Amino acid sequence: MGSSRIKYRVGVYDKEDINLTSLLQQFLEEEFNGEVGALAIFIGKVKSFSREGAEVTHLEIEAYREHASKTLEKICSEVREKHGLIFAGIWHLIGRFKIGEPLVLVIAAGRSREEVFKALPELVERYKKEPALFKKEVYIDGSYRWLEE
Repeated sequence: MGSSRIKYRVGVYDKEDINLTSLLQQFLEEEFNGEVGALAIFIGKVKSFSREGAEVTHLEIEAYREHASKTLEKICSEVREKHGLIFAGIWHLIGRFKIGEPLVLVIAAGRSREEVFKALPELVERYKKEPALFKKEVYIDGSYRWLEE
């Protein structure tokens, strides 16, 4: 990241150890020597319903931390190189999450909107499939399901 002052490396963190809103604010204040002309940002939050429409009470996320963090770093590096970005970052939280809580922050920063608009969907789709992250939806009736992605 060169002279960047971003405090947290790309990776997986316990939800108590990092505040995604503060991290986003820190990133927005980062100048990157004036190179960045566009940012595309994705924030994933816990929703109150499953794909099938079941009412969700909370989400639990676990990870094989070392694999997941290394994979997120690899994804960011590959997408940054492919799209000519100045910066690509993914920070994913693990733990127990209430409805509406943020659990992932994805940032693509580049010289122009064309670069970041192409890169952001790739970053999001890859983080949902490649790292060793395990998500369990818990439903209002007490049942649960481990999600495929």
